[in-house]
Amino acid sequence: MLRFLPEGGDAPHPFHRTQGTDQADVLVVCDHASALIPPRYGDLGLDARQRQDHIAWDRGAADVAIGVAGRLGCPAILAGVSRLVIDCNRQPGDPASIPAATCGVDIPGNRMVDDAEAAGRAQAWFWPYHQAIGDELARLFRRGRVPAVVSIHSFTASLNGVGRPWHVGVLSNRDRRMAEPVLAALQAAGGLTVGDNQPYSGRQLNYSLDTHAGAAGLPHVSFEIRQDQLTDAEACDRWSELLAGVLRPVLADPALRRVRVY
Repeated sequence: MLRFLPEGGDAPHPFHRTQGTDQADVLVVCDHASALIPPRYGDLGLDARQRQDHIAWDRGAADVAIGVAGRLGCPAILAGVSRLVIDCNRQPGDPASIPAATCGVDIPGNRMVDDAEAAGRAQAWFWPYHQAIGDELARLFRRGRVPAVVSIHSFTASLNGVGRPWHVGVLSNRDRRMAEPVLAALQAAGGLTVGDNQPYSGRQLNYSLDTHAGAAGLPHVSFEIRQDQLTDAEACDRWSELLAGVLRPVLADPALRRVRVY
């Protein structure tokens, strides 16, 4: 299991970074990698089960993100704090950024968050994560090739009692350069129900990729993997292998490496 706590410390880093090779031209990001709540916030009024539930993080996503990055030889940047503290895939100020309630669960520790507290959380956790992504993309870009960005998330097998049939979803907004060939490859793999902008739409929930890739014209794609597919390290490893396998030929296409703002 990935550790976000520093050696001998109790407050998590705002992000975790893994190294890539000197030839890397891809960045993997994971907005909801961690369920950690810094001690200064206590338990936010939640029990232990709730603090490990999907409302707190995307279970299994961090392991897949690191597995994909390792297979592609590229860096990964993973957010280090629970989205209950501040959601790194939401615009600060959005009610979902620091939710007072989510998925029918009240978050008592977020009820009375004022402007100063919200700004403090963003300064401590949100902005350092996004600064790290921006810095890494700048470093990759300076090597002379347009970098690509891959985002990893996971989702629950049901929502409000309704089953979600997709094993994996491929999310995109206006730029479909990576989404379309990746969708085709996953569908051709067989045995998978693959969602195109399911169970969420990249046209609506896409802050990180819109900000760092879409606005800059960088090719990008986001994956959502159903959490019952990520029950242990071996399962996460299989998904890392699958996703890296479908990404390699897409990323190798020279036509992809162009700045295009849609």
